[in-house]
Order: sequence, then structure tokens, then C-alpha cells
Amino acid sequence: MSYVLIVGAKSDIAKAVSREYAKHGYDLYLAARNVNTLEDFAKDITVRTQRTVKLIELDILDYTSHQIFYDNLEEKPLGVISAIGYLGEQDKSQTDFDQAQKIMDTNYKGVVSLFNIIANDFEKRRSGFMIGISSVAGDRGRKSNYTYGSAKAALTTYLSGLRNRLYDAQVHVMTVKPGFVATKMTKDMDLPEKLTAQPEEVADDIYQAQQKGANVLYTKWLWRWIMLIIKNIPELIFKKMSI
Repeated sequence: MSYVLIVGAKSDIAKAVSREYAKHGYDLYLAARNVNTLEDFAKDITVRTQRTVKLIELDILDYTSHQIFYDNLEEKPLGVISAIGYLGEQDKSQTDFDQAQKIMDTNYKGVVSLFNIIANDFEKRRSGFMIGISSVAGDRGRKSNYTYGSAKAALTTYLSGLRNRLYDAQVHVMTVKPGFVATKMTKDMDLPEKLTAQPEEVADDIYQAQQKGANVLYTKWLWRWIMLIIKNIPELIFKKMSI
């Protein structure tokens, strides 16, 4: 069998990615907290694709459990995709450090803990792919979500270094930077239609980019150019802007 491990498997993007990889002939490990809630979803994938789908309990914030989690996988995966994400509340994170810590730990520290373990295995095997879903929010801090953005910026930097480290071991590391995506996490936001992707679009972009060995993926594609403009606005001007 050829398993892909998808972490944070209950998110809308993760579900779309799961369907995409199963459609292309991969078996799946789906990992999340309270993963039993995915039983019907897993059965549906199996019926539609005849691929094996295994559900595995994982708490990304329980760092001491990560090595045991990986060691207990019956067959080590060909690749891993982290769709871990927690937007949190920016206003609350400014006055309640527990909220800030949860945002940072979920989006960064938990992923690093698990990815370090998997990277060590892939490096020894000299094969595999690792995909981390970061965000365009990490490209430049904005007052509306800079706690979340700072955690995603840290993840982006980590993935860049991991890509550099694992290149000689022939392990492919890809950073995914979605812009607006229509998911449960953004359902209360008034998002511009032309700039907002559906989870299925993101999943297709991820699969195609991974197959081509891309290093960094912006999805939708035009976010690469939007963020290039935003990153090059002089700080003297940018700090006065409300974006």
C-alpha cells in the first residue's frame, strides 16, 4: 500500500485533499482529535475510490505523544500533509496570552514537533514528501490577524529550512500559502468572491504542485502577485494602512 498521512484531517481543506489523493490511488491515514467523527467520511472515500482509509487519534498539542503516534503506524507513509490551522481571535490574543499561546502552539509548535520526527525517518529512508499548509497571512503582519500571521510566518521559515536540509536526502518539502478559502473557519467573513478559493481548488493545486516537485505554492495563484505587492509597500506607508 502507499499511504499518505494527513494531519488536521477534520478541516475542510484536509477533507478535500484526502479525496484528491485517494482519487489518484493513494491510501490514507487521517489523523485528528476525536477522529471517530470522520468514520462516515472515511467510508465514503473507500466506497468511491476503493482505497484504504485508517483513522488515527492525534492531539497536535500533546508533544510527548508524537513519537509514539508515528512509531505505531503499521506502515510508514510515503508523504505527510499538515492541514493544522487555528485562526483564533486577534483581539482576545492581545489581552489573553492563553489565546495567543494556543494560536502559536497549534499553528507552529505542534507541527514542528511532529514534522521533526517524520523528517528524521524520511531522511534515513531518502524518500518521501512533506507538505505544510501555511498562509499568506505569514508574508506580512497586519493588525487584523498578526498573532495568527506570526505563527504562520514561523511555519513558513521552518519549512524553508527543512527543505534546505532534506534536499540532499531527496525528500520533497513544499510550503502551501492559501489566500482566502471558503471553509468553516472563514464562514463568518465577508470574502471577495474572485479572491476566494473552494477547498477542492486548493486540494487540486496541492496535488498538482506536489507531483511537479514545487517548493512554494500560492493558491489561488494570483495571491503570489498580490503578496508581492503587499510585501513591497514601504513600512512608512504600510503601518498607516487598514488592511
